[in-house]
Amino acid sequence: MERDAKIYGDLTQVLVTREEIHEAVKALGKRITEDYQGKEPMLIGILKGAVVFYSDLIREIDLPLRTDFMAVSSYGSATKTTGVVKVLKDLDRDITGMDILIVEDIVDSGVTLNYLKTALSNRGARSIRIVTLLDKPARRRVDLKADYYCFQIPDEFVVGYGLDYDEKYRNLPDIGVLSPKVYGAE
Repeated sequence: MERDAKIYGDLTQVLVTREEIHEAVKALGKRITEDYQGKEPMLIGILKGAVVFYSDLIREIDLPLRTDFMAVSSYGSATKTTGVVKVLKDLDRDITGMDILIVEDIVDSGVTLNYLKTALSNRGARSIRIVTLLDKPARRRVDLKADYYCFQIPDEFVVGYGLDYDEKYRNLPDIGVLSPKVYGAE
Protein backbone atom coordinates (compact mmCIF):
# COMPACT_ATOMS: atom_id res chain seq x y z
CA MET A 1 0.00 0.00 0.00
CA GLU A 2 1.36 3.38 -0.97
CA ARG A 3 1.53 6.11 1.65
CA ASP A 4 -0.68 8.33 -0.49
CA ALA A 5 -3.54 5.80 -0.26
CA LYS A 6 -6.85 7.26 0.82
CA ILE A 7 -6.81 5.48 4.20
CA TYR A 8 -3.76 7.54 5.24
CA GLY A 9 -5.99 10.62 5.15
CA ASP A 10 -7.45 9.61 8.53
CA LEU A 11 -4.03 9.91 10.19
CA THR A 12 -2.50 13.03 11.69
CA GLN A 13 0.98 11.52 11.23
CA VAL A 14 2.89 8.32 10.56
CA LEU A 15 4.51 7.49 13.88
CA VAL A 16 6.49 4.36 12.88
CA THR A 17 7.26 3.43 9.28
CA ARG A 18 7.04 -0.07 7.81
CA GLU A 19 10.81 -0.02 7.36
CA GLU A 20 11.38 0.79 11.04
CA ILE A 21 8.93 -1.96 12.02
CA HIS A 22 10.71 -4.52 9.85
CA GLU A 23 14.11 -3.75 11.37
CA ALA A 24 12.79 -3.73 14.94
CA VAL A 25 10.94 -7.06 14.55
CA LYS A 26 14.05 -8.64 13.04
CA ALA A 27 16.20 -7.44 15.97
CA LEU A 28 13.61 -8.61 18.49
CA GLY A 29 13.46 -12.07 16.92
CA LYS A 30 17.24 -12.32 17.20
CA ARG A 31 17.15 -11.28 20.86
CA ILE A 32 14.44 -13.83 21.72
CA THR A 33 16.41 -16.51 19.85
CA GLU A 34 19.47 -15.73 21.99
CA ASP A 35 17.51 -15.54 25.26
CA TYR A 36 15.69 -18.84 24.69
CA GLN A 37 18.57 -21.00 23.43
CA GLY A 38 18.00 -24.60 24.50
CA LYS A 39 14.31 -23.99 25.17
CA GLU A 40 11.14 -24.46 23.15
CA PRO A 41 8.95 -21.47 24.00
CA MET A 42 5.25 -21.23 23.28
CA LEU A 43 4.22 -17.97 21.69
CA ILE A 44 0.63 -16.99 22.39
CA GLY A 45 -0.67 -14.39 19.96
CA ILE A 46 -3.44 -12.15 21.21
CA LEU A 47 -6.10 -11.82 18.54
CA LYS A 48 -6.82 -9.85 16.52
CA GLY A 49 -4.44 -6.94 16.89
CA ALA A 50 -1.20 -8.87 17.31
CA VAL A 51 -1.65 -11.19 14.33
CA VAL A 52 0.47 -9.14 11.89
CA PHE A 53 3.29 -8.59 14.40
CA TYR A 54 3.05 -12.23 15.57
CA SER A 55 3.31 -13.58 12.02
CA ASP A 56 6.39 -11.51 11.27
CA LEU A 57 8.01 -12.19 14.66
CA ILE A 58 7.76 -15.99 14.64
CA ARG A 59 9.56 -16.05 11.29
CA GLU A 60 12.47 -14.17 12.88
CA ILE A 61 12.89 -16.59 15.82
CA ASP A 62 15.39 -19.34 15.00
CA LEU A 63 14.22 -21.92 17.54
CA PRO A 64 11.76 -24.76 17.72
CA LEU A 65 8.64 -23.16 19.12
CA ARG A 66 4.96 -23.76 19.67
CA THR A 67 2.17 -21.41 18.75
CA ASP A 68 -1.33 -20.75 19.95
CA PHE A 69 -3.79 -17.87 20.12
CA MET A 70 -6.13 -16.25 22.58
CA ALA A 71 -8.78 -13.63 21.96
CA VAL A 72 -9.53 -11.31 24.83
CA SER A 73 -11.30 -8.00 25.07
CA SER A 74 -11.46 -5.11 27.46
CA TYR A 75 -12.25 -2.42 24.89
CA GLY A 76 -15.19 -3.36 22.66
CA SER A 77 -15.43 -0.53 20.12
CA ALA A 78 -14.24 2.10 22.62
CA THR A 79 -10.87 3.85 22.66
CA LYS A 80 -10.33 3.24 26.39
CA THR A 81 -10.42 -0.02 28.34
CA THR A 82 -13.55 -0.88 30.29
CA GLY A 83 -11.38 -2.63 32.87
CA VAL A 84 -13.38 -5.85 32.48
CA VAL A 85 -11.47 -8.59 30.64
CA LYS A 86 -13.40 -11.19 28.66
CA VAL A 87 -11.78 -14.31 27.18
CA LEU A 88 -13.36 -14.82 23.77
CA LYS A 89 -11.05 -17.66 22.60
CA ASP A 90 -8.94 -19.73 24.96
CA LEU A 91 -5.81 -21.82 24.37
CA ASP A 92 -6.07 -25.17 22.63
CA ARG A 93 -3.53 -26.98 24.85
CA ASP A 94 -2.20 -27.38 28.36
CA ILE A 95 0.72 -25.05 29.19
CA THR A 96 1.99 -26.73 32.34
CA GLY A 97 5.77 -26.43 32.56
CA MET A 98 6.08 -24.30 29.40
CA ASP A 99 7.99 -21.08 28.78
CA ILE A 100 5.31 -18.68 27.55
CA LEU A 101 5.74 -15.53 25.50
CA ILE A 102 2.50 -13.54 25.28
CA VAL A 103 2.65 -11.59 22.01
CA GLU A 104 0.54 -8.43 22.00
CA ASP A 105 0.23 -5.47 19.65
CA ILE A 106 0.32 -2.79 22.34
CA VAL A 107 0.68 -2.54 26.11
CA ASP A 108 -1.55 0.35 27.08
CA SER A 109 -3.34 0.27 30.45
CA GLY A 110 -1.85 -3.16 31.19
CA VAL A 111 -5.19 -4.41 32.54
CA THR A 112 -5.67 -7.16 29.94
CA LEU A 113 -2.09 -8.43 30.08
CA ASN A 114 -2.00 -8.35 33.87
CA TYR A 115 -5.12 -10.53 33.88
CA LEU A 116 -3.65 -12.91 31.29
CA LYS A 117 -0.31 -13.19 33.04
CA THR A 118 -2.03 -14.17 36.30
CA ALA A 119 -4.41 -16.59 34.59
CA LEU A 120 -1.63 -18.36 32.67
CA SER A 121 0.57 -18.51 35.74
CA ASN A 122 -2.26 -20.25 37.58
CA ARG A 123 -2.26 -22.88 34.80
CA GLY A 124 1.28 -23.93 35.66
CA ALA A 125 3.46 -22.15 33.09
CA ARG A 126 7.17 -22.31 33.99
CA SER A 127 7.76 -18.72 32.91
CA ILE A 128 5.71 -15.95 31.32
CA ARG A 129 7.09 -12.95 29.50
CA ILE A 130 5.34 -10.22 27.57
CA VAL A 131 6.38 -9.33 24.04
CA THR A 132 4.79 -6.29 22.44
CA LEU A 133 5.21 -4.23 19.35
CA LEU A 134 4.31 -0.98 21.13
CA ASP A 135 4.68 0.04 24.74
CA LYS A 136 2.67 3.04 25.96
CA PRO A 137 3.71 3.47 29.62
CA ALA A 138 1.89 6.80 30.07
CA ARG A 139 -1.44 4.94 30.10
CA ARG A 140 -0.50 2.18 32.56
CA ARG A 141 -3.13 1.49 35.23
CA VAL A 142 -1.40 -1.55 36.77
CA ASP A 143 2.20 -2.39 37.66
CA LEU A 144 3.18 -4.24 34.50
CA LYS A 145 6.24 -3.99 32.29
CA ALA A 146 6.80 -5.48 28.87
CA ASP A 147 9.78 -7.82 28.86
CA TYR A 148 10.36 -7.19 25.14
CA TYR A 149 9.10 -4.32 23.00
CA CYS A 150 9.95 -2.77 19.67
CA PHE A 151 8.87 0.83 20.24
CA GLN A 152 7.90 2.97 23.20
CA ILE A 153 5.30 5.48 22.06
CA PRO A 154 3.63 8.62 23.42
CA ASP A 155 0.03 8.71 24.62
CA GLU A 156 -1.58 8.82 21.17
CA PHE A 157 -4.34 6.68 19.67
CA VAL A 158 -2.53 4.62 17.03
CA VAL A 159 -3.63 2.29 14.24
CA GLY A 160 -1.98 0.18 11.57
CA TYR A 161 0.11 -3.00 11.37
CA GLY A 162 -2.72 -4.91 13.04
CA LEU A 163 -3.92 -2.20 15.41
CA ASP A 164 -7.43 -1.00 14.76
CA TYR A 165 -10.19 1.39 15.57
CA ASP A 166 -13.56 -0.36 15.39
CA GLU A 167 -12.03 -3.12 13.18
CA LYS A 168 -10.61 -0.65 10.63
CA TYR A 169 -7.02 0.31 9.74
CA ARG A 170 -5.42 -3.08 10.57
CA ASN A 171 -4.15 -3.29 6.98
CA LEU A 172 -1.99 -0.15 7.15
CA PRO A 173 1.65 -1.26 6.81
CA ASP A 174 2.82 1.72 8.91
CA ILE A 175 1.67 2.79 12.39
CA GLY A 176 -0.02 6.15 12.51
CA VAL A 177 -1.81 8.47 14.89
CA LEU A 178 -5.54 8.38 14.15
CA SER A 179 -7.20 11.76 13.80
CA PRO A 180 -9.52 12.48 16.74
CA LYS A 181 -12.16 13.49 14.17
CA VAL A 182 -12.47 9.82 13.21
CA TYR A 183 -13.35 8.59 16.68
CA GLY A 184 -15.30 11.65 17.82
CA ALA A 185 -12.82 13.11 20.31
CA GLU A 186 -12.90 16.58 18.79
